[in-house]
Amino acid sequence: MVSREQKRAAKQKKLQLLRSITNSHAHDKASIILDASNYIKDLKQRVEKLNQDVATAASFTSQNFPTIRVEEQENDFLIKVFTARNCQGLLVFILEAFEELGLEVLQARVSTSDSFHLEAIATRENKEAEDHIDTQVVKQVVLQGIQKWIEVSEQE
Repeated sequence: MVSREQKRAAKQKKLQLLRSITNSHAHDKASIILDASNYIKDLKQRVEKLNQDVATAASFTSQNFPTIRVEEQENDFLIKVFTARNCQGLLVFILEAFEELGLEVLQARVSTSDSFHLEAIATRENKEAEDHIDTQVVKQVVLQGIQKWIEVSEQE
């Protein structure tokens, strides 16, 4: 038979293992178990968030993830964004991204019926600024706008 002392030692060992797994700093049994419960809830929330991210990524397969092309033309940029699906509200996020970068849209053509298609000519608002903006920077900012749109769309 297993002695009472061996059972107690085994229980203490399991509590210490649980304490170390959950990064608990508690010393009493009830607090360790409460910390473990909170840790499990946190893990469940993380799994739900990851599942949402996977679902969003799946909805944006390589076929319908926006295609972005940026060309430099003298002092302006020609920016083209296309996706096979309608992305309600995406234009607002892209325009906000332009604004954050200090780009002014001179001309734009947008279609959002069955797909999303943006063709815009933008220039720097402050042409005397020291910082250099190239096509890669513009493309990165557009991608950030798209990412913000995706995050907001997931929450709705």
